[in-house]
Amino acid sequence: MLKPTHRKPGKSTSKQTARIAIVASAYNAEFVDGMIEGALEVLSGKAELIRVPGAFEIPVAAAALGRRKRLRPTAVICLGVILRGQTTHAENVGHAVTQQLAALAVETGIPMVHEVLLLENKTQAKARCLQPKTNRGAEAAHTALEMAQLMGEIG
Repeated sequence: MLKPTHRKPGKSTSKQTARIAIVASAYNAEFVDGMIEGALEVLSGKAELIRVPGAFEIPVAAAALGRRKRLRPTAVICLGVILRGQTTHAENVGHAVTQQLAALAVETGIPMVHEVLLLENKTQAKARCLQPKTNRGAEAAHTALEMAQLMGEIG
């Protein structure tokens, strides 16, 4: 019987060995920029940043990063904010992005850290994107570093 390996999250992660890319939506920039700042703070400013027009465009840029041969990232952080409106458009975009990022992670073997947030309102966005203690960009950066380390250990 195999014994599970127990690791403390974030303890053995090396920022120097990880090559992290961030794909971020320009739409709802007020909030997305806050997540980018949180992520870059954790990563000591060391990340490739790609801006795309909206959340729906995030998977295509993440796919290009995941499939490239040279300077391929060890993890991709995907950041965006989708605010619900009066139609189902937000749910449709959120679902499509989620499905594609999950498929890309499996296909490429590169962790696609999903922080494309589908939120009810700007109050929720402020809490998750602009508050240092609950910044989802910073959380995504920690996850990316941990997953990059784990994937390196696996194979």
